Amino acid sequence: MRILLVGEYSRFHNSLKEGLLQLGHDVTLIGDNDFKNYPVDISIYAKLLRDNFILNVFRQIIYRLIKFDIAQFELAVRFFINRKAATGFDIVQLVNEYPLQSTVYFEKKMLHYIFKNNKKTFLSSCGDDYICVKYMLEDQFKYSVLTPCKENPNLGHCKFTLRYVKKSFIELHEFVYKNIESVIPGDMDYYIPLKNHSKATILIPYPIITNNLFYTPLNVTDKIIIFHGINEVNYYKKGNNFFEKALEIINKKYTNRVEIITTKSIPYSDYIELYDKAHILLDQTFSYDQGYNALEAMAKGKVVFTGAETEFMEHYNLTERVCINALPDVNSLVNELSFLIENPKEIIAIGKRARTFIEKEHDYVTIAKKYLEVWGN
Repeated sequence: MRILLVGEYSRFHNSLKEGLLQLGHDVTLIGDNDFKNYPVDISIYAKLLRDNFILNVFRQIIYRLIKFDIAQFELAVRFFINRKAATGFDIVQLVNEYPLQSTVYFEKKMLHYIFKNNKKTFLSSCGDDYICVKYMLEDQFKYSVLTPCKENPNLGHCKFTLRYVKKSFIELHEFVYKNIESVIPGDMDYYIPLKNHSKATILIPYPIITNNLFYTPLNVTDKIIIFHGINEVNYYKKGNNFFEKALEIINKKYTNRVEIITTKSIPYSDYIELYDKAHILLDQTFSYDQGYNALEAMAKGKVVFTGAETEFMEHYNLTERVCINALPDVNSLVNELSFLIENPKEIIAIGKRARTFIEKEHDYVTIAKKYLEVWGN
């Protein structure tokens, strides 16, 4: 079967592609590989306006004057130059309802071409979209990435998340849903808002290529190493302010028993080298389930502070913790960290359970089979 995967944000489509290839399918990935430079087969990256220094300066000036990023136009041009390579597929999957990240006008033009020239299109619900943002705004979650925006609407991530409830994005959402067979949620943060939607399928967890993520059982012989990697763009969205305050308290309370590594927006290779040393990794506080960063750390046997709400535990029938449910509450984080520091055997046990959980629920070939089953139905 010929399969086209459209868009890539987090290694999700790359991992799914590997699983599908293992099962003998012909898979092509198209996207703007600007974000973290994940591999794509057909790149529509706006390299002329982004990588050329002089043209990029011109692009920035244009943006300041009229609030239009002309790189989004170049992206659309590159798509249509390569358009023939995006036709004739049995299955298309969009990574999100805004998968290519051009202007809404050009996004609709590109998606219209894809819908028209391929057989069946499916949508993955992962990342911000109209339905999940609307659900957040209605306060149906106990907390969400929009929780910090109530106190400070000017935080960097707020306007990007809230754009999905603007008229143009609602129209894009309706256009996409009109042309897809169904929408497939990737974790509880998207499954819950879609629960009663007529086009929603079962939750299919994100695929993880575990053979590339080496598991080393944790061993606590000296200090417990806590890693906190901060992406400054998403500082408040991930709840890093809560983690930093909790770590200040932990550092004073257990000065001789912990080593705390904090980084800010460092290259990915440096990030991995430092987090490989850690026993505990602090990921995010506003989610109900885990994203890719947490899942890959869990595959390596780390104890990850991330989303693991009751709904997640019940969905996977878990009676023991495979990660720590990190709440946006400093006292809760301090209590959880203190418990682990004082009970190092629990760190080792959770690390083992984390790896077992990823192998059982997120194996990339098993997940690829689940996608094929949904696409077939």
